[in-house]
Amino acid sequence: MSEGWHVGHFIGGEWCAAVSGRSSPNRSPWSGRTLGEVAAGDGEDAGRAVAAAHEAFAGWSRALPEQRQQVFLRAAAILERRGGEVLAALAAETGCGRHFGEIQLDLTVKLLRQAAHLPYRPSGELLPSDVAGTQAMAVRRPAGVVAAIAPWNASLTLSGRAIAGPLALGNTVVLKPSEESPYTGGALWAEIMAEAGLPPGVLNVVTHAPGEAGAVADALLASPLVKRVSFTGSTPTGRRLAERAGRHLKRVLLQLSGQNPLIVAADADLGYAVDAATFGAFVHQGQVCMCARRIYVERPLAEAFAERFAARAAALPMGDPADPATVVGPVINEWALALLDRRVKEAVGLGARVLAGGVPAPPCYPATVLTDVPDEAEIAQGETFGPVVVLETVESAERAVARANRSDLGLVASVITGDSRRGLRLAAALDAGIVHVNDQPVNDEPHMPFGGVKGSGWGRFGLGFAAEEFCETQWVTVRDQGRAFPF
Repeated sequence: MSEGWHVGHFIGGEWCAAVSGRSSPNRSPWSGRTLGEVAAGDGEDAGRAVAAAHEAFAGWSRALPEQRQQVFLRAAAILERRGGEVLAALAAETGCGRHFGEIQLDLTVKLLRQAAHLPYRPSGELLPSDVAGTQAMAVRRPAGVVAAIAPWNASLTLSGRAIAGPLALGNTVVLKPSEESPYTGGALWAEIMAEAGLPPGVLNVVTHAPGEAGAVADALLASPLVKRVSFTGSTPTGRRLAERAGRHLKRVLLQLSGQNPLIVAADADLGYAVDAATFGAFVHQGQVCMCARRIYVERPLAEAFAERFAARAAALPMGDPADPATVVGPVINEWALALLDRRVKEAVGLGARVLAGGVPAPPCYPATVLTDVPDEAEIAQGETFGPVVVLETVESAERAVARANRSDLGLVASVITGDSRRGLRLAAALDAGIVHVNDQPVNDEPHMPFGGVKGSGWGRFGLGFAAEEFCETQWVTVRDQGRAFPF
């Protein structure tokens, strides 16, 4: 098993090293210290994990509903018991501060408890038939081995989301966590589920060195034993993955980037709008796919909003994620920090003004508010994963909707207004998979249909929709008598 921060593969119920014998260091984004060594897996390791999952599928898919349910209830209790330890691990490995850590922990415990009901979900329905004497049924069956590729930014929750639905429905899983979160997004889940009584081979975890995800992912996509792939990550990576999966006619569930708008109407409560926008833009230092990237404010409220919002951003505590007072901790690595700095400088060079932040404080980047950002700036076009938000004054909320809809991305949006009916009308006009009226965009519940449109992906995560993504539907007919044939 894993020992402290030393993370191995978990295959067939056993902890093991990479076939190659290689490992790589797992470093803290805050301190830079090495937390431990991680098995540097490749395609051969992925193949072993797939074989173990395939072997375990027959038994797990036929397990009684109560057996599957009890595993998830025990897992929820284990995670809750280890909560303090998990929060410390999230801070050390991913720079996740107390605020977002507790959000992850609470959501994931709920996820496990809600997953416990899936084994009892109806597995099909009777269908009317025009053929006399025929009884027809649509029966859902678990698809088989699911490859789950999860990101680092909400490692506990998003790896949990990637495995809970498939497992509860009777599938087996090979989990590939991010190189930035091999413990909190991978080995930790193997520990919890094994202790909860999940049979060997039902959940397998394969880790890899930085820059070497491709070999593992390619092996998972190419294996004929893998029946589904779920991926959460960037749009460019998701597009490449979907192209490869298409060559193998393999179904993929994708939750990708967001350039999420938050629209503040002139009739909004100013204090509430500033509070909501501050949380929605800067929680987990902006490293959440749902974070507000663009804030549009109707002109009558724009000046007052900008002043108060910039002041709030400038005052957010920055530093060690282990300090409960910290709001803005380190970004995940040096590359991410350099990208933020480059894009902000480019925007300023093109005429943007900095209302707050804008100067890196390695390994952190401060909460930053930009305005007058031209459309040609990189930061105005795609997702910039960090604590930087673009503020824009608009003549009307309808104009804000039109501006927001020009993006190639459509994950989540939010509208804050004193008129909830108007908010619903604006929501209906927004090209986004998720819209929140009178709230900021960072919201999730385990059973909700989470996913985007356009370049933000396809399919829906959420336990209420897991059967649609991770089961096959089989049409079955039965007759209790013969029938006449024309020849």
